[in-house]
Amino acid sequence: MRMRDQLGVLLSAAILGAVLFSDPASSAEPRYKRSVQPYAMPDVTLVNQDGARVKLKTLLASGKPVALDFIYGTCTTICPVLSAGFASVQQRLAPDTQRVLLISITIDPEHDTPRVMKEYLKQYRAKPGWDFLTGTREDIDKVMRAFDSYVPDKMSHRQLTFLLAPGADTWVRTDGLMRSSELMAELAKAGLL
Repeated sequence: MRMRDQLGVLLSAAILGAVLFSDPASSAEPRYKRSVQPYAMPDVTLVNQDGARVKLKTLLASGKPVALDFIYGTCTTICPVLSAGFASVQQRLAPDTQRVLLISITIDPEHDTPRVMKEYLKQYRAKPGWDFLTGTREDIDKVMRAFDSYVPDKMSHRQLTFLLAPGADTWVRTDGLMRSSELMAELAKAGLL
C-alpha cells in the first residue's frame, strides 16, 4: 500500500474513532447539580485509615480547602468513579497533594475498618492529604444527616461531593457524577485552588 493510501486509512480510522467514542454530553450542560448550602457539623470523633482518632470539626477547620464525599470500600458502582476523581485531583496537585484536603467518609462502617480503608486508598495511589474515615454507625449517620445525604441502605447512596473553602460557612454541594476536569473546575470556582 502506498504511503498516501496508508495515511488515508489512518485518517479515516481516526475520524471514525472520534465519532464513535466522542462524548456528546461533553459540550452540553453539566451532568450534575450544584448548590451552596450551610451544614452544621456534629461533634464526632472518627477513625482514619491509619487507625488515628480524628475530631471531624477540627479536621474541617484545618485552614485548608476541603473536598468531601461518602463512599464505601466494596462499592462497584459510583464510589470507584468518585475515588478516581479524587485521585485525579491529587495527580493534578502534585507534588503539593496536601494543598487540598480530600476526605472520604464510609457509609459502611461495619465493614470498612482502617485496614480495609488503607487498602482501598492504596488501589487509587492516594497520597498524603486524602483521608478515609470510619466510625460508629451512630456517628456516621450523624455526619450523613448533617450533610443531608443520609441513606438507610448503602446500596441507595448518591454521588455527592462537598467543597469547603477555608473560613467559609457554606459548602458547595454537587449532586451527580463529575468528570475530573469538572471537579477541578468546581474546586477553582469554589476558590479552593
